[in-house]
Amino acid sequence: MASEEASLRALESLMTEFFHNCTTNERKREIEELLNNFAQQIGAWRFCLYFLSSTRNDYVMMYSLTVFENLINKMWLGVPSQDKMEIRSCLPKLLLAQHKTLPYFIRNKLCKVIVDIGRQDWPMFYHDFFTNILQLIQSPVTTPLGLIMLKTTSEELACPREDLSVARKEELRKLLLDQVQTVLGLLTGILESIWDKHSVTAATPPPSPTSGESGDLLSSLLQSPNAAKLLNQPIPILDTESEYICSLALECLAHLFSWIPLSTSITPSLLTTIFHFARFGCDTRVRKMSSVNGSSQNSVLGQERGRLGVLAMSCINELMSKNCVPMEFEEYLLRMFQQTFYLLQKITKENNAHTVKSRLEELDESYIEKFTDFLRLFVSVHLRRIESYSQFPVVEFLALLFKYTFHQPTHEGYFSCLDIWTLFLDYLTSKIKSRLADKEAVLNRYEDALVLLLTEVLNRIQFRYNQAQLEELDDETLDDDVRSRVEQGQLQQTEWQRYLRQSLEVVAKVMELLPTHAFSTLFPVLQDNLEVYLGLQQFVVASGTGHRLNITAENDCRRLHCSLRDLSSLLQAVGRLAEYFIGDVFAARFNDALTVVERLVKVTLYGSQIKLYNIETAVPSVLKPDLIDVHAQSLAALQAYAHWLAQFYSEVHRQNPEQFISLVSTALEAITPLISSKVQEKLLLSACHLLVSLATTVRPVFLISIPAVQKVFNRITDTSAQRLPDKAQVLVCRALSNVLLLPWPNLPESEQQWAVRSTNHASLISALTREYRQLKSNAILPQRKVQLEDTKVIIHQTLSVLEDIVESISGESTKSRQICYQSLQESVQVSLALFPAFIHQSDVTDEMLSFFLTLFQGLRVQMGVPFTEQIIQTFLNMFTREQLAESILHEGSTGCRVVEKFLKILQVVVQEPGQVFKPFLPSVISLCMEQVYPIIAERSSPDVKAELFELLFRILHHNWRYFFKSSVLASVQRGVAEEQMENEAQFSAIMQAFGQSFLQPDIHLFKQNLFYLETLNTKQKLYHKKIFRTTMLFQFVNVLLQVLVHKSHDLLQEEIGIATYNMASVDFDGFYSAFLPEFLASCDGVDSNQKNVLARNFKMDKDLPSFTQNVHRLVNDLRYYRLCNDSLPPGTVKL
Repeated sequence: MASEEASLRALESLMTEFFHNCTTNERKREIEELLNNFAQQIGAWRFCLYFLSSTRNDYVMMYSLTVFENLINKMWLGVPSQDKMEIRSCLPKLLLAQHKTLPYFIRNKLCKVIVDIGRQDWPMFYHDFFTNILQLIQSPVTTPLGLIMLKTTSEELACPREDLSVARKEELRKLLLDQVQTVLGLLTGILESIWDKHSVTAATPPPSPTSGESGDLLSSLLQSPNAAKLLNQPIPILDTESEYICSLALECLAHLFSWIPLSTSITPSLLTTIFHFARFGCDTRVRKMSSVNGSSQNSVLGQERGRLGVLAMSCINELMSKNCVPMEFEEYLLRMFQQTFYLLQKITKENNAHTVKSRLEELDESYIEKFTDFLRLFVSVHLRRIESYSQFPVVEFLALLFKYTFHQPTHEGYFSCLDIWTLFLDYLTSKIKSRLADKEAVLNRYEDALVLLLTEVLNRIQFRYNQAQLEELDDETLDDDVRSRVEQGQLQQTEWQRYLRQSLEVVAKVMELLPTHAFSTLFPVLQDNLEVYLGLQQFVVASGTGHRLNITAENDCRRLHCSLRDLSSLLQAVGRLAEYFIGDVFAARFNDALTVVERLVKVTLYGSQIKLYNIETAVPSVLKPDLIDVHAQSLAALQAYAHWLAQFYSEVHRQNPEQFISLVSTALEAITPLISSKVQEKLLLSACHLLVSLATTVRPVFLISIPAVQKVFNRITDTSAQRLPDKAQVLVCRALSNVLLLPWPNLPESEQQWAVRSTNHASLISALTREYRQLKSNAILPQRKVQLEDTKVIIHQTLSVLEDIVESISGESTKSRQICYQSLQESVQVSLALFPAFIHQSDVTDEMLSFFLTLFQGLRVQMGVPFTEQIIQTFLNMFTREQLAESILHEGSTGCRVVEKFLKILQVVVQEPGQVFKPFLPSVISLCMEQVYPIIAERSSPDVKAELFELLFRILHHNWRYFFKSSVLASVQRGVAEEQMENEAQFSAIMQAFGQSFLQPDIHLFKQNLFYLETLNTKQKLYHKKIFRTTMLFQFVNVLLQVLVHKSHDLLQEEIGIATYNMASVDFDGFYSAFLPEFLASCDGVDSNQKNVLARNFKMDKDLPSFTQNVHRLVNDLRYYRLCNDSLPPGTVKL
């Protein structure tokens, strides 16, 4: 034994040294290697068993348990059965003897190691594994230990990792399911007995402030006075031990509920008990008591009790999140909802001492979160099921939810509740659409609740009612969670913008359901704030440098600030509702919309005329941004009504258009003064966007003759005027171009005045490109650095404007596109001439190719074949192998972008139907396969790859007959369509490239390329083609199976399974008779017996679900066998 004793001392000192802060990394590595080598020795476990029973050093215990864990999970197959028996008997004994004294993390680890043995050996070799756990739970001394073992078993056996075969996983789940009823019975018993033991049961309950609360709502919710009485009992005071046991039992239940199906083994008495514990979370007395007594012991106790409430809610939410509810369980669900709404009523009850908000503030934050999750699950998953029960009072539930929402102590809590209302409103909207007959009845039932909701949400966004809370919101920094938002296509926003946006979504959804109510609620509020804003004119006084706002008292300035912020929010609300005035309801809601638009036009003009954006104020840092924001929001709100104006125009253009003309002319008078480089960018851009909408969406025939518009024309084409900032310049040019190019609505072709408009457009473009076109003459000369920078600026400014003009016209009529191209023709030729001179300036090439790409996408027909050919030829000549390598390898992201845009242009070309561009195919394919592909194939970076493979896909998809000539005659004669194959080498090279891409780690590329192959198969029967079937099919299947085995692209398991099926289904006989045996024969790390088992388990199914299940089983078991074999000691004889 001396050697064990000595080893233990040595190990203890090594461990202490390892974790000492003076030990160097070098020494730590040495110690680590030493420990690993020790663990690998056969029989090391005996030492570890001794260490565990003889040491008090935590590090040593942890190390010893890790040795056992490794032995059981990775080497168990090779352990002699005698040793296994010894380990199975010693570890549980050790646990029983020491569980009270071990630190909790060591105890939990030891439990896990024992459960790991059960995972391997129960029931065959370790038949009393589960019975032991049940016995531990039933014996009062070891109940906590039994519960820890039970939870660990649920975690490790119900959803095991993949170091088990599929058959074993299925066996374990079945074994556990057989025990569920017993286990749930035991847990119910434990919780009930602790509750009953500590319950305060007096003959007559003392009068309490809660006695009035079991009023009508409660009895209607609970249907039985008995249940209400039960739930009204005071909450028992638990001792620490009981509390600990209850929390363990609830944790077990939450994990069990995550995987067991809903069934009658989850009994009503269990549910009621869980609800009893959920009350711990809404009991504020718990906290009170702990803070009054002041001792830290008590306050910890208070938190623990709050935690019981949180755990109970977790159990309830696990059950709630299951969408599939068996018929016999529905009644239980109803009972659950009734009990939870009792809790909700308790939480939101007002009494003299408490407001609802202060009450919610006192509750545990995680309890509130769980409760909100419950409400969300109720509305999103179960409302449609429960609403049909006559005994469930939905309207009363909404009243409680309303109270709960508007008394949330945190902004996040409020947002989460708004989400629940949004779900409810969506549910209501879809319900009404599907049951138009009783639309009125449904709406009448909920009308009061919705109007209340709308009013309160509107109050919440106004400083007038909610200043304290709104001032806490941050309006400076953009969201941290930017990446996920950008990926979901949402804009970055500040906390305040998010608050406003979410609130306005709720307002809009109510508007959709109750338009008249919503409008009559919102408009008067807007009107009040407008009065303040329009009344500012009387306080404007002249000052030395301009005008000043004569409001200086601090209180007045603060009130003005609040009113302006509210006006800005309400203008956004009015803009958000614009869509509910158009289409079928245009006539019915015409007067309301007209009132709004007239007000908006008046406000925008007022702002521009008295130049509030340039006015001096007493608090410039606050009031000036406010005034600018209101002005910008009024323009943006008016822009939202562009579609309404367009519909108004089409209704009245024949009769009396005066009212319409007056609205549009006044709006333009408001816009024109703002189009100046002296105006703040926020306001300038709002004006530009409104101008674009009038020109593009409304398109009145008289726009061009309005003096205000002519003024803008002159300003933009006047070279001496200061250029607007880039964004604004682009927008104004787009608007002016569209005024001339877009067909006027409601007029026949003969009245479109194309000739005049064409001339005007040509002169507009000519003025905008004057400097750019002059570059052509000196493009060939070498340029000095300063001159080069100036040239780059001209190119950037001109091309950004031209590209935008082309893009905005690309979906329009042929006539508009023709005129556009005629005006642009010279600039396009200049661009092509300049291109070679700037081929080494990747920033310029990038902009030029963007412009050409837009031209190809929008105007390729107008450019005509000869010129298009010239452009492509120029590009093909310029992008030599050397140039491509320079761009991709040496110029960083800009260089890669240049090549990507070039490939995008080629994508447009190869998609063109007809024969025109077919002559380019050979050179495009050789560019891809011989020049671009070799440069990027070996690079790990994803740059350029996605575009290249999309181009290859388009080549195949749109030019299938370039590879496969199918003749009808041949198929008739042979009876089988066996097409002639052309350009076979190119086809094989492209397929080879696709195959190679599946061996690379980039998951996005993998997904994209798999989708391309599947699409080619759906559309062109790719997998059925002889060349694919005979030379490539099983290579691809092999690669896909290897990818699954290596788990390198696990997120795509499902897609890979389906693709494998589609390929195999072309030749099932070949797959089962030749491919599968070959695949298994070539697998290393498994013996022949295991290979036979794998082959036997892969049933010869030909339907998709069974086949993919077989594939995943094969992959799982192959990995499992390899793991087992790796863990066998060398020289082991496998039978």
